[in-house]
Amino acid sequence: MVKFKTEDIRNIALLGHGGSGKTTLTEAMLYGSKAIDRMGKVTDGNTVSDFDPDEIKKGFSLSTSIIPIEWKNTKINLIDAPGFLDFKAEALQAARAADAMIITVDGKSGLEVGAELAWEIAEDEVLPRAVFVSKCDDPEASFDRVFSQLRDEFGTALCPVIIPIKEADGTTMIDLIGMIAFRYDDKGGRIEVEMDESRKTIAAYWRNNLKESIALTSDELLEKYMNGEHISRKEVAEALHIGMYDGSIVPVYCGSSTKMWGVYAIMDSIVESFPNPHTKNDQGATVAGVFGPRNIDMSGKPEIYVFKTVADPFVGKMSYFKVMSGILNKDDVLLNTRTGKEEKLAHIMVVKGKKQIEVDTLACGDIGVVTKLAGVNTNDTLTATGEDVRYREIVFPKPYMEKALKPAGKGDEDKISGGIAKLLEEDASLKYTNNAETKQMTISGTGDMHLDVTVSRLKNRYGVSVVLEEPRLAYRETIKGTSDVEGKHKKQSGGSGQYGHVRITFTRGDEEGLTFTQSVVGGTVPKGFYPAVEKGLLEAMQKGVLAGYPVIGLAADLYDGSYHAVDSNEISFKLAAKLAYKEGLPKAKPVILEPIGTLQVAVPDALVGDAIGDLNKRRGRVLGMNPYEKKSGYTVIEADVPRAEMSDYTIALRAMTQGRGRFDFEVDRYEEAPASVTQKIIAEAKNDEE
Repeated sequence: MVKFKTEDIRNIALLGHGGSGKTTLTEAMLYGSKAIDRMGKVTDGNTVSDFDPDEIKKGFSLSTSIIPIEWKNTKINLIDAPGFLDFKAEALQAARAADAMIITVDGKSGLEVGAELAWEIAEDEVLPRAVFVSKCDDPEASFDRVFSQLRDEFGTALCPVIIPIKEADGTTMIDLIGMIAFRYDDKGGRIEVEMDESRKTIAAYWRNNLKESIALTSDELLEKYMNGEHISRKEVAEALHIGMYDGSIVPVYCGSSTKMWGVYAIMDSIVESFPNPHTKNDQGATVAGVFGPRNIDMSGKPEIYVFKTVADPFVGKMSYFKVMSGILNKDDVLLNTRTGKEEKLAHIMVVKGKKQIEVDTLACGDIGVVTKLAGVNTNDTLTATGEDVRYREIVFPKPYMEKALKPAGKGDEDKISGGIAKLLEEDASLKYTNNAETKQMTISGTGDMHLDVTVSRLKNRYGVSVVLEEPRLAYRETIKGTSDVEGKHKKQSGGSGQYGHVRITFTRGDEEGLTFTQSVVGGTVPKGFYPAVEKGLLEAMQKGVLAGYPVIGLAADLYDGSYHAVDSNEISFKLAAKLAYKEGLPKAKPVILEPIGTLQVAVPDALVGDAIGDLNKRRGRVLGMNPYEKKSGYTVIEADVPRAEMSDYTIALRAMTQGRGRFDFEVDRYEEAPASVTQKIIAEAKNDEE
């Protein structure tokens, strides 16, 4: 028997800018619900949700953690996500598992890019949301300023529920629903105080905002509002619930998590007004190849969606899932619709940070963990219905910041691959490549902090120490001119000899590889040796004459030569072709080609000039500009930029736009490198040979 039914479950993602108080709010709710008897601190590294050694060391969240609490006969699954931009993938996972979102905003720092990103994620996921203005005990915090910023950025859906009033002897909080003034004691207990005229005047202004918002949720409340009639607390809670669900209301709460100000109030609101998993009785899913709504059957056969994977070196692979439909029981056998294989869930658990608690059953909408399912990955759907159903997948950010991995010790190459493979299982925004051409192992992430954490985890979890360095680029070579040369291979050392002789014209070809033609007259080179000549040229093209990079776009015409009836053979003509190549390419104006990519970068309109100036410094060619469809006040700049100039663009764009810019970049061709760049590439190639 399930302990909590679907209607008694709330899945709440906590998102916001790094340092805005998500983890501290989580800790305060744990303390307020008596799940812990002492509040931990992020700075002390003893919070329930930040338990990873790297999180404790750095003092902020690096991965999403699940923290269930029980409050007023309701299970609240808090999903605490990192706020830094490098870990957007974790925020996306949190949002995908949630049914509502609380966005934390620092009352002192105000609206920051992390809150804007959280709002965008909520919009994309169509998630009901609320805002918690934190750190209101700080003397420099200003609820008025922050609320104004929120409304300017996100619109009039923002609706105040609790407000702080700073007074000479302390801070008074006003519950706008009941028009009650109160203060807090040292333990976070709420003490009602007099609602004097000064407080009434301030509260009346804010309450009007609240009443306007809730009146729009029903005709009955609108009539009451217009007639000045009393609106009960129950009616307000129901209106907030309706408004949150349809997006017309975003309630704004405030407080101080460290002092428990406002914590009980938002916990009460989560129970009263936030949606449960059944509120929206359908989920987007692809069934038999067709995408559409997937109705929830709360008591039917189970279907689960894996939204997160953790590669724990001690426990093994941990798959975090949400029960999308039905009731899940221990020992259920489910079909992985991606692999077509059945998986037995011998043990199902719920987690509270790092603590794992085994359970027998989970209701529809609840969140759990199963271990050691090697064939199950993030975004997989497992079902007992037998249908080919796949719930909507998370689209992770592309990793554009690439670094080469160099082992710190000898013989660690194999260890690197094994450790990276484990990390790739849990981090879909990480990319690993063993580049045979550059002879480097490379890793790509979403930023320098992301890569730094990856290196730290490699060492701490798998005992592999690596050094990050700039990766070598895969350049190409070609020719711009024409040359007419011969290649003759002749060898005689007793017995049968070797003889091959060719005359070849080299020019720039239209095709990417080798365009090989023959215009031999009179059989000076027998047709049977043509393939050997072509093979010799193809092998030679693997190494150019300038810096040793592969040659592309080469046309070669075999027009003459000679052969020996006894000594000529295929290997002789292959070697003759290579000799012709070595002589001919230096005479045909060889050039270095560098990879060029198409960049699409979206920046605030006010920063378009700065972005274009930066692209000019990177040898970029701006092709055009258009309004950004996904967000007003932004412009998309399209440009061609050399790959060599993009290595630090992720960091540079964040610095330029305070984290508000975003871009896509894809290498799609090669172009001739400028003379100064060519000289540098050739010099580096010579140094590598030495």
